[in-house]
Formats: sequence, C-alpha cells, structure tokens
Amino acid sequence: MAQTIFERYGGFSTIRRVVSDFYDSVLDSDLLAHHFARIDMRELIKHQTAFIAHLTGGPGADYSDEVLARVHKDLGITDEEFEEMLVLLQDALEEHSLGDDDVAEVVGQFRSRRPVIVFGGGR
Repeated sequence: MAQTIFERYGGFSTIRRVVSDFYDSVLDSDLLAHHFARIDMRELIKHQTAFIAHLTGGPGADYSDEVLARVHKDLGITDEEFEEMLVLLQDALEEHSLGDDDVAEVVGQFRSRRPVIVFGGGR
C-alpha cells in the first residue's frame, strides 16, 4: 500500500513545522500581514495544521467549501494575495524537503479552493 504524503514526511510534527514556517512568512509579507493583525495565530496554526494533514492523506479536519467561504467572505482576499499565499506555502513545503510532486499536490489542493477564498475582486 502506498504511503500518503502525510506518512512520507513524518505526520503531524512535520505538517505543524511547515504551517508554522508558512505563517512566519505570511506575517512578514507586506501584502498579507494585515489580514492577521487580530487573529489568534496559535488557533489558526492548529486549524491549518489539521486541514493540511487532511489534504495530505492524514487524519485532520476536512473543511467544506461552505465553511471555507463563510470564514473568508468578509476578508476581502484578492487574487494577488491568494497567489502570494500560494508562493509562501510552496516555499515552506520545499524548505521541509517535500518532493516536487508532493508540493504540487498540496499547492494544487489549495489552488482548487480559490473560488471559496478570494472575495476581493479580480477573479
């Protein structure tokens, strides 16, 4: 039986480090940081770790498109911001030595959710 991405890279501990490093970059981004000024980052990292764990074939939270849309609809996220987020996510995954195909899979999973995240125009 083939291993999942989650299993290949060490499970929750690796996913948690990826997510933490990703959000360090997000908070350093002039384009993205303003979205997180009043956010409990510990809680967000916990949710995002569970979400990415699920996307990579592990146990975790499978947020429906409806939930993702509800959470993001009032944030005014633009296409430019979404693309910046994807670049930073890709960088974090690569920094943790995920293979090219696995990085493409995870980034593709996020990209497929663009319609329920981007509400700031430019779609």
